[in-house]
Amino acid sequence: MQQQHEWQFYQAGGVDQVSIRTGADIANIGQLDQKLWVALACPTRGIEFDSATLDLIDQDSDGRIRAPELVQACEWAASMVKDPEVLAQGSDVLALDSIRPDAEAGQALIDEARRILKLSGKEGADSVTLADVQERLASLNAMPFNGDGILNPATMTEYPQQAALVSRIMDAYGAANGCDGQPGLGRAQLDNFFADVQSIADWHARAQTNTCALPTQEQAMAAAKALNAVQAKVEDFFARTRLVAFDANALEPLSPSKEGYAALSQQVLSQQDAAIAALPIATVVANGDLPLLHGINPAWADAISNLRTTAVLPLLGEHSSLSAAQWAQLKEQLAVCQTWLAAHPSTPLGDMGQQEAQALLAGGMQAYLQALIEHDADEKQHSAHVLTLEKLIRFQRDLLALLNNFVSFSQFYSRQGAAFQAGTLYLDGRSCDLTVDVADAASHATLAGMAKVFLAYCECRRNGVKRHIVAAFTAGDVDFLFVGRNGIFYDREGKDWDATITKLIENPTSIGQAFFSPYKKFVRMIEEQVAKRAAAKDATVTANLDAQAAKLADIAKPAAPAPAAAGKKTDVGTVAAIGVALGSISAVLVGIFGKFIELGPWIPVALLGIILAISGPSMLIAWLKLRERSLGPILDASGWAINGRMKINLQLGNSLSQAAKVPLSAKRITRDPFADKHTARWVWAAVALLVLVAVAWRYGWLNSVLPQSWQYGAAETAVAQPAAALPVPTPAPAPAP
Repeated sequence: MQQQHEWQFYQAGGVDQVSIRTGADIANIGQLDQKLWVALACPTRGIEFDSATLDLIDQDSDGRIRAPELVQACEWAASMVKDPEVLAQGSDVLALDSIRPDAEAGQALIDEARRILKLSGKEGADSVTLADVQERLASLNAMPFNGDGILNPATMTEYPQQAALVSRIMDAYGAANGCDGQPGLGRAQLDNFFADVQSIADWHARAQTNTCALPTQEQAMAAAKALNAVQAKVEDFFARTRLVAFDANALEPLSPSKEGYAALSQQVLSQQDAAIAALPIATVVANGDLPLLHGINPAWADAISNLRTTAVLPLLGEHSSLSAAQWAQLKEQLAVCQTWLAAHPSTPLGDMGQQEAQALLAGGMQAYLQALIEHDADEKQHSAHVLTLEKLIRFQRDLLALLNNFVSFSQFYSRQGAAFQAGTLYLDGRSCDLTVDVADAASHATLAGMAKVFLAYCECRRNGVKRHIVAAFTAGDVDFLFVGRNGIFYDREGKDWDATITKLIENPTSIGQAFFSPYKKFVRMIEEQVAKRAAAKDATVTANLDAQAAKLADIAKPAAPAPAAAGKKTDVGTVAAIGVALGSISAVLVGIFGKFIELGPWIPVALLGIILAISGPSMLIAWLKLRERSLGPILDASGWAINGRMKINLQLGNSLSQAAKVPLSAKRITRDPFADKHTARWVWAAVALLVLVAVAWRYGWLNSVLPQSWQYGAAETAVAQPAAALPVPTPAPAPAP
C-alpha cells in the first residue's frame, strides 16, 4: 500500500490551504484530495505566467489547464530526476547529475545536454541552462535539417536549384509548418507533385500514336482546342439553318430582331460584349454555309479565324466557308484528338509541356528531395531530446510557483503577486493591487457581481494598444468613483497604461463607509432638490424678464386703454392659516425638544437610538456583504474553476487597496492660505453648545451660578410656598344629638 504523504495546511481566505514548499509535495500532489485544491482549472492566457510552460502542461491544447494535466506534469518531472527536491529550487539551471539515467530516455537526455554544452563552447560543464537549450533550438531551427522532416527553401541556401523547385511545389500544393513555425515542403506535397507530373507525361505519351492526320502533337492539340472553342456555337448555327429550310416562318424568330439591335444601340459596345456574343455566329439562311472570312459575328471572328488556320486549312484545304457536311467531316477527323484533350489530367500544374514533364521525371529531382527529407528526419530524435530538456528545465523552474497559484493561493495571500493579478491601478488617491485581465466586461460582470466587491472595469491604452481590466476597491471611500474617471495602470512589467473607468459594480467597502452613507445620500438629495428648485425659479424669472422686455419694446405702439384691473388683495384667511401652521410646527418641535430634555440621563441612549435607526440598516447590509466578499466569482468569470470560497476580509481588503499616506519623516506646514472659512462648523458648534447648556440647566448643574428666578424648578417652588403659608381650616363641630 502506498504510503500517504504528510501535508501541511494553513488558514487563508477562510479555507484550509495546503502549503507546498518541498519537492516531495510536488511529487505527491496527485495524492492530495482535489476537494482541498483552491482551483481545478485555469486558462493558459490572460494570466501572468510563462505561456510556454503552460502550453507544455496543456496536453490537449484546449487553452486550459486542468487538475489531471497538472498532476501528470508533476509526476513526469519527478520521475525524470533523482531527487524531487530539485523541482522546488525554482531555477532554470539543470544539473546533469540530477537526471535519472534509468528514466525514459534519461541517458539520451544527458548525452544531448552534453552535446549542447559542447556546441555552446562549454564542454565539460556539469549543468545546462534554459538559455543554452533555447539557443540550440534556435540554431537547429535555422538549419536546413532540423529534424522536422520539412524542407524550408529559406534555409536551403546551399541547394539553390532544389530550393527553387521546393518553392514551386509549395505554391501549387501548399505548405506544411515546421517545428520552427515556418512553412516548408513535406513528403505528402512532394509525392503529390511528382504523381501529377507522371500523369501529365503519360497523357502526352498517349498522343504519340494518333495526331489526327496532323504533322505534330502540338498541331493536333491546337486544332482540337480551336474546334472545342467554337463547336457549340457552330452547331447552333447549322441547327438554325436546317430549321429555316424546314419552315421559312422560322427565319424571323431565329434571327436577331430590330428591337434587339435598337436596345444594343443604347449601349457602349465592344467586340467582346456578351450581348453580341449571344447573337448567331453568322446570318441565318436556309441550308446556309458557315462563312470563314466574312459575315461572321464580331465576337466570334477571332475564334473562327483560329479554327480556319489550325484545323480547316491543314485537314480540308483552302475554304472560305464550310458546309454542314464539311463541318461533320472536320469533327470526325478531330474526334480522337478531342477525346485525348478531354482526358488531360486536372492538376494544379496547368498546361505543363511534355518536355518539361519528362525532364522533371528523368532529372532525379524527386529522389534527391526525398533523400533530403529523410536526412532531415534523421535529426528528429536529437530535436525531440532538446525539446524534452527544455520541458524538464521549465518544469523545474515553474512547477512550484504554478502549484502555489493553483492548488493553493499562497502567493496571493502572502502578497507576492499571484498569477491572476495583472498589475496595480492608481486612481482616486489609492492603489488597487487586485486587478484581473478581462476579455469582455459585460459578460465578466454578470458573474463577478456575485463577489460582493466594489469593482471598476477600466479600459487601458498604451501606444495604440488596448486592454481591459477589472480592479477591486476593497477599502476607502468610493464616493468619487464614477464612469469616466482616469487613472494610471502599471502592469507586472512596470509599463504604465492610461486607464479609464467604463463600468462600476457598487458594493460597500467598510462598515464605516456604510455608517455615513445615509447622511451623504440625504445631503445629496437636499442639494439636488435645491438645485432643481433654483433652476425652476431661475427659469421663471428669466421668462418674466423676457415678457417685461417684450412689453417695453411695445411701449411706442398705440394701444387701446385697458380696463382697470381689480387690485389684488391678500387673503387674510390664507395668512392666518400660514401662521397657524407655523405655530403648530414650532409647538411640535418645542414639544419634541422638551420630551427629549426630559429623558435626562437617557439622552445619550436616545441619540444612539436615532443614529442606529438611520445608519443601522445600511451598516447591517454592509456587514452582511463584507462577510460574503469573495475572490472566487471574479476569477470564475475570467475562466478559472475556483474550488474554494476565497474570502476577502477587512484586513486583506485594506492591504489590497491602500490609501495615500504622508511619510512619517515628512515635515508638515499647517497653515493653508486657501483653507475654507468653515462657517458651518461654527453653526454646528453653537447648536451643540445650546443643547449642552439646556441639558445642564435641566439637571440643575447651573443653579449655583444662575439667579434663583432662572434656576430650573424656581417657578414650581414659588407657587408651592404661598400655598403652604395659608392656614388649614378647622372643621366645624358636629351638632349635638
